[in-house]
Amino acid sequence: MPAAQNFKNHTRFHPPFHFVILPLLILNLIFSIYITIHRWPAYQHTNLWWIAMSIVFFLMAGLSRDYALKAQDRIIRLEERLRLQALLPPADRAHIDELTVPQLIALRFASDAELPDLAHRALTKNMDPKAIKQAIVNWRPDNRRI
Repeated sequence: MPAAQNFKNHTRFHPPFHFVILPLLILNLIFSIYITIHRWPAYQHTNLWWIAMSIVFFLMAGLSRDYALKAQDRIIRLEERLRLQALLPPADRAHIDELTVPQLIALRFASDAELPDLAHRALTKNMDPKAIKQAIVNWRPDNRRI
């Protein structure tokens, strides 16, 4: 059973992406450059195309991960705004839209009991996401983050 999530261990690596796909793509790029240098001038166009496609594959992997994270951030933003609407006092509800997306993403880890006070402090003191996460006492895990 994994350890309880907290500020120190909440970041996540996705092993197939971080430890298989990315290293293989980097090796592919390095190998294509190596082959091009050592076999020049034979197959110039083919080798240069191999380098170009290696870069394209690397960019595709990065962009696909970036798109998934952006979509997830939009969902988290919606979830947290709905949660704040339900938990904040009326005076603070009017200011929910003033919270930045990174602040909302950081607030998702706060328990329902401490969310109103932490959201108020984030609004009034303009806390950065790291400070919000460090201020959380009762951590609400997000084990489904990409």
